Amino acid sequence: MDFDVVIVGGGLAGASLAAGLAECGLRLALIERKAPAAPGPEWDSRVYTLTPASIAYLDAIGAWPRIDAARVTPIYDMRVFGDDGGSRLDFSAYESGVPKLAATVESGRLHHALWQGLERQRNLALLCPAVPSKLGIAEDRVEIGLEDGSAVAAKLAVGADGADSWLRRAAGIGARSESYAQLGIVANFACARAHRNIAYQWFRRDGVLAYLPLPDRRISIVWSTPEARGRELLALEPVALCRRVAGAGGEALGALESLTAPAAFPLNRMLASRIGQKRIALIGDAAHVVHPLAGQGANLGLGDAHALADLLRGAPDPGDRLLLRRFVRARAEDILALRWVTDALFRMFEANYRIAARIRNSGLNLVNSNPVIKTLLARRAVAVGEGLHHKETS
Repeated sequence: MDFDVVIVGGGLAGASLAAGLAECGLRLALIERKAPAAPGPEWDSRVYTLTPASIAYLDAIGAWPRIDAARVTPIYDMRVFGDDGGSRLDFSAYESGVPKLAATVESGRLHHALWQGLERQRNLALLCPAVPSKLGIAEDRVEIGLEDGSAVAAKLAVGADGADSWLRRAAGIGARSESYAQLGIVANFACARAHRNIAYQWFRRDGVLAYLPLPDRRISIVWSTPEARGRELLALEPVALCRRVAGAGGEALGALESLTAPAAFPLNRMLASRIGQKRIALIGDAAHVVHPLAGQGANLGLGDAHALADLLRGAPDPGDRLLLRRFVRARAEDILALRWVTDALFRMFEANYRIAARIRNSGLNLVNSNPVIKTLLARRAVAVGEGLHHKETS
């Protein structure tokens, strides 16, 4: 089977890249082990916080309109608190001159909405279920052997198959990885008081806790905390967990009621040594993994897909060396900036020295008192997820 582009992995990044290349004249194949299940009425405990730039891309490729608007919540304000009980940093969409800072959407619903479009995409062959097993790279093509004995050839192979990417390893691309020795605890709650479309974040001495607004009086939390504390939270009875989460958030939204059982995932950082080399490109978690404290991991992956789709449309050779070099340069700023910010914040708030505490909490108050800096930070954050063409013309 011969194609122009083969995408390995049909998660958020891979599926959005395929959708972004619809109607462009390229012949596409997507290799995925398992299609996403249709979401039920229950709430997904894993929630994405998407920037306006990411939402605009999802809208342009037809995925965003397929999501029930009643399950999407805009974020108009964000309140960030330090660990001294007094320092804070507030962001406002109105003050920043943008319609909204972000919006929350359930992971499963977004994934399913993307796949609904892929199943009808005329220039795409969905190879699912399928498992890649062999990789061959020639001067003008890439060939991927599948476990069922068939093979796929293309001018470009894109790795969108997660942090433990098969394509990255098969292509011999190294990666630097480090564990944060933390768990990310996620769960959904009903709250006694209305959240008023405000996202909250507390930098605590036992980790970082975020309240993300959901429709009506519901929130989703992400609590990044040391592994031992995370296991302790997972073992709590629902009522005790509600009290713990409400107390950790200073009772900002009153009493909480559990809507979903808590789940956990280990927190790591990872950066591939290259995201583009001979007829291979990496996007999403296959290229980089960042700490969730900034809430930008999904947006970073969508930005990869958006930029690569912009470059591939109309390209005579999708695997051209100069095209891949341009992709690497286009993504360098966003990847570096988010890695630096997330790592710096994690290290700063992990430190227990008195001088470090004074610096980090004073820093929050200093930025909060400067509207120009706050506006610049907010506008930079809402732009994560932009494609190449938008950046070149903005």
